[in-house]
Amino acid sequence: MARYEHLPIYKAALDLTVHLEKVVARFSRYHKYSLGTELREGSRGLLQQVLKANNAQGGMAELRGRIEALTLSMRVAKEVKAFRSFSGYLHAVEQVGSVARQIEGGFKPTQSKG
Repeated sequence: MARYEHLPIYKAALDLTVHLEKVVARFSRYHKYSLGTELREGSRGLLQQVLKANNAQGGMAELRGRIEALTLSMRVAKEVKAFRSFSGYLHAVEQVGSVARQIEGGFKPTQSKG
């Protein structure tokens, strides 16, 4: 199995997942169980896809698709004012951008040794 903990893209995706977990916990009840669930599942799916891409089990196209879907969910959450503050939304967008830049910048899966 390939190692992934050292990859900057993994760290960025993990940071995003943790941030969204904390932000969604402060959503109103109405948004927490609709948009919040979508954001939480989307960020976890993105993290899992990073692992698959690193292990050469999945493609980069799937990873890009997950980023786009998560970005769309975040925009909807912003528009309906699910985020309590703009700074929470802004931080999440910056983290998604960090992951996306690493993908476009030539994220190379590591090869399994052994």
